[in-house]
Amino acid sequence: MNSEIKSAARIEDEQRWSDLMVQSQLGDVHAYNQLLSELSVVIEKYLRANFGNLHNLEDCIQESLLAIHRARHTFDPNRLFRPWFFTIIHHKTIDLLRRADTHKKAVAAETQLDKAESNHVDLDRVIDGERLLFCLSDEQRSAITMTKLMGMTTNEASIALGVTESTLKGRLRRGLNKIKKQWQANE
Repeated sequence: MNSEIKSAARIEDEQRWSDLMVQSQLGDVHAYNQLLSELSVVIEKYLRANFGNLHNLEDCIQESLLAIHRARHTFDPNRLFRPWFFTIIHHKTIDLLRRADTHKKAVAAETQLDKAESNHVDLDRVIDGERLLFCLSDEQRSAITMTKLMGMTTNEASIALGVTESTLKGRLRRGLNKIKKQWQANE
């Protein structure tokens, strides 16, 4: 009996959300606000059920709603709403997990620097390396830090920075050339 109720509720939600999205696509602001309000509750439940108590849950909900806003023109009323909706949420969740992984790698890189300092191993090289990094622009520093110090691929770093891979490679090339010139000038 309970599964029948859930199934009926899903069918009802499917139809209501599909109708609200169609109305939204036609410019009905009230329908759009109602849709986003209902979907935010579903997104939160989905994230909590699959990932527990995320520390940046609200950010993920907001990013998911923004992604739905940006993709609303792609919804086809002749297709089911839920698969379209959960595909967007799935991709946003993957982005969130990638960012969390990037953060873990940054912490690991920081720990390695701490170990170098505590062991006095190549401390002068660490300090020189940090000085060289600070002569770079923020974009170049981020690109080099993510790829050379944190071990990310250029694809992963470009996604994390929100730029194309070729843009990231250009930043890397210019940054490494600048470091090379600074290093040669210091010798």
